Amino acid sequence: MQQSFTLRKFTPDDLQNVMQINRVCLPENYTDFFFVDLHQRFPETFIVAEDGGKIMGYIMCRIEVGLSNYGFGGLVRKGHVVSIAVLPQFRRRGVAKAIINKALEGMAYYKAKQGFLEVRVTNESAISLYKKLGFEITRTINGYYSDGEDAYVMTKKLS
Repeated sequence: MQQSFTLRKFTPDDLQNVMQINRVCLPENYTDFFFVDLHQRFPETFIVAEDGGKIMGYIMCRIEVGLSNYGFGGLVRKGHVVSIAVLPQFRRRGVAKAIINKALEGMAYYKAKQGFLEVRVTNESAISLYKKLGFEITRTINGYYSDGEDAYVMTKKLS
């Protein structure tokens, strides 16, 4: 299938469009400062997808240092997918897959050894996509979301 969208790094001019996508797609919303702060600190992992100048989806991540999700000892650099969303009318076109892969490249740029994210345990389509991209469920966090739903932590080793 021909990819009809392009990927690029987020710029501050994209802020209102990205915040609107976040509000439309996700119950977890963030302040404009939160978006800008992540962009300033980790620009290689804040990616937008656009088609004809219209932003259709985004991913934003941060790099953290913490214990490995795979149980090897010590601290490792990890890329954390903080938020990813694609507008409903643009789903099932490979947008999410493309922006995740681009963000994983950005994580590697920051020398992260693994990437991880949280996903609602009921979000079967997202879980399926993440598994296809090489993520595996490494644990469950009870009551993670504001509505009380549990989250799976899904992790992928980065080369």
